[in-house]
Amino acid sequence: MSQSIFIIGHKSPDLDSVAAAIAYADLKNKLENTSKYAPRVAGEINRETKYALEKFGFNAPEILANAASENLILVDHNEAIQSSDGIAEAKILEIIDHHKVDFKYAEPIKVLIEPWGASCSIIFNEFKKNNIAFDKNLAGLMLSAVLVDTVITKSPTCTEIDKTIIEELSRIAEIDDWKNFGMEIFKVRASVSELTAEQIIKSDFKDFNYKSGKVGIGQVETVDLNDFGAREDELMKALVDLKNKEGYQGVILFITDIIQEGSKFFVAIDDLEKMEEALGAKLENGKVYIPGIISRKKQVLPKFSEVFDK
Repeated sequence: MSQSIFIIGHKSPDLDSVAAAIAYADLKNKLENTSKYAPRVAGEINRETKYALEKFGFNAPEILANAASENLILVDHNEAIQSSDGIAEAKILEIIDHHKVDFKYAEPIKVLIEPWGASCSIIFNEFKKNNIAFDKNLAGLMLSAVLVDTVITKSPTCTEIDKTIIEELSRIAEIDDWKNFGMEIFKVRASVSELTAEQIIKSDFKDFNYKSGKVGIGQVETVDLNDFGAREDELMKALVDLKNKEGYQGVILFITDIIQEGSKFFVAIDDLEKMEEALGAKLENGKVYIPGIISRKKQVLPKFSEVFDK
């Protein structure tokens, strides 16, 4: 087991998981006057993460393909199914997260979970509690992550604490209009013309184990659902192919229009009746638009757990 301690987010890393790993490594190194903490990612990063890293002058963390025999701090997740390969043979030291808890471990460890909109919000609060200053570039990166995870404060996961943190990070990062900056990131996030259908599905994708089987759920945010209109059949085919290839009970993609505040669901699943119960809507050719749905964590997953864990 190496002496380094790797801080790592979930598979299909998103901006919050990557920024959280970078920020928490910086905090831990400063608190302990060391350089042994290093950020890592569990796979290829997506386009808005690349954009934010480049904008604020950070290199992308190295990929940790297999975590076996490594010392780890998990950020932005705690479920083993979402972790790096080899996680069962790794030594886990801490968890920093803002999702539901589904975690078992043989030893007592530090676990910090808050019901806030982003992991970066929690880590920013840890900087403040410990009176550790950080530069405007790190503030800009963390701000980017909080804006994406809270959908520029529109998500029901966004708390008053997150809103205060957004204002504070904006001041430190010297970003005058954080709403416009958030829209800038979402335009990058929604630019998918050169991506394959599977890359679109996997751009923000998580696996969940239910009693009825494994379900994969991807989400893409856009400023205009019409941008995906010509690719609907292609996306449906890719969902079916992914389901069959990787042994899922079901694979779901929902595309969220952050302007209209609703989502279109694309579904390939064995039990259509249960899926319609979970969504509270009838599917037509595997598709349905549902107004008001923005958050996977707060609006989709609780109902899925209720239906698929029966």
